[in-house]
Parts: sequence; C-alpha cells; structure tokens
Amino acid sequence: MSSAPQGPESLLHDEDAKRKVLNRLKRAQGQLAAVINAVEDDAHCRDVVQQLSAVSKALDRAGFLVISTALRDCMTTPDADNATNPDELEKLFLSLA
Repeated sequence: MSSAPQGPESLLHDEDAKRKVLNRLKRAQGQLAAVINAVEDDAHCRDVVQQLSAVSKALDRAGFLVISTALRDCMTTPDADNATNPDELEKLFLSLA
C-alpha cells in the first residue's frame, strides 16, 4: 500500500509506536467523518467546532508521538547513518506547536 522508507527515519522498526500512531490517526479519521456528517446535517456550530477540535488534537498527538519516537531513537543511536539531527527534530516539533 505504501512505499514509506524503512529504517531509522520510519516508525516501522518500532511496532508499538507504529500501532499507537495508527490508532490515533484512525481515531482522527473517524472524528473527521463525524465533522463532515455534522456539516452535511446542518448541525449546530458548537458541535462542528467540538468535533474539529477533537480531530486537531488527535492529529497533533499522532505528530508528537512520531517526533518523540524519532527523538528517542536519536538519543539511543545518535551515530546512526540516517539519524534525524536535533535541529531537524526541533523544526519538526515546532511545526506542530
């Protein structure tokens, strides 16, 4: 399905992190479907905004988990060929903030 890189740059080597990220993304996907349905059904703006907030938080948490996994890998194997450097990790972290 995907041609994502395998190795230090991917989550594929950490099955627990991968499972957690996928769970969060699937939760966000379900919440986004609820937002779409709410808009289509002319739901109250409060309900739409609450669902949008839930989607946003789920995506942010997935992103932070990806970054924290990369940070952990960087700390445990700093000399790996494809290790993400600290400056890049900081930039990625700030892009979610």
